[in-house]
Amino acid sequence: MSTLIIEGLRAAVDGSEILKGVDLEVPAGEVHAVMGPNGSGKSTLSHVIAGRPGYEVLGGSVRIDDVELLDKPTWQRAEAGLFLAMQYPTEVPGVALRDLLSASVRTPEDPAEIGERMRIEAERIGFGSQFLERPLNVDLSGGEKKRNETLQLGVLRPTFAILDELDSGLDVDALRMVSQRVEEETQEHGLGVLAITHYSRLFEQLKPDVVHVFADGRIQESGGPELATELEETGYERWVTAPAAASAGLPDDPFADPLA
Repeated sequence: MSTLIIEGLRAAVDGSEILKGVDLEVPAGEVHAVMGPNGSGKSTLSHVIAGRPGYEVLGGSVRIDDVELLDKPTWQRAEAGLFLAMQYPTEVPGVALRDLLSASVRTPEDPAEIGERMRIEAERIGFGSQFLERPLNVDLSGGEKKRNETLQLGVLRPTFAILDELDSGLDVDALRMVSQRVEEETQEHGLGVLAITHYSRLFEQLKPDVVHVFADGRIQESGGPELATELEETGYERWVTAPAAASAGLPDDPFADPLA
């Protein structure tokens, strides 16, 4: 069984330390939720793990089993089994979704097989077939883009998926279908999930094994699924020692939520 292992991860932007020693292990087949106040560095965590440029890694390790990811470019991290569902998926004119997935699968497959898997995944999450032939995310609503991210996850079948606020922009029905599809993938193919979110509503279908409180750039406390409900009721005050300012000094980032 594979494990995503994060040890002592520290990272900064423009000299400001955002991640201050993150320790976390996500075994394959488990769902780990990361919840925390605005500005605590949750999206920074996802970006650093995935290898987004603009972040300075100050120390620590991110591994899938014994494969170190921090010294690899983003595409090699994906090749090792990592997938990031972005908070704000971007439009990529001129790049067809089918071509993207054909180029991204870890083992070569018949294009017809890719097309069939796209069709099946689209049906499972209520993603209109008319969107499958469009350039990536072009002219899609925010919710449709999140369904598109989920379709890609289903087709590519990574070992680990980081969900950076997958629930934002989704209505109740879309949220149910998308979160249920991710939960099914944990059961069908042993997908390990690191789900970053503000709200426990994501976990009505996607069942967390562990919930982590993330504040001041590190994991402050971990517990069972009941912790997510407690956090919505009580907030994060006891873990926040100063006004949230972790995002101060961050560069302009079209993918990042300034409130995350």
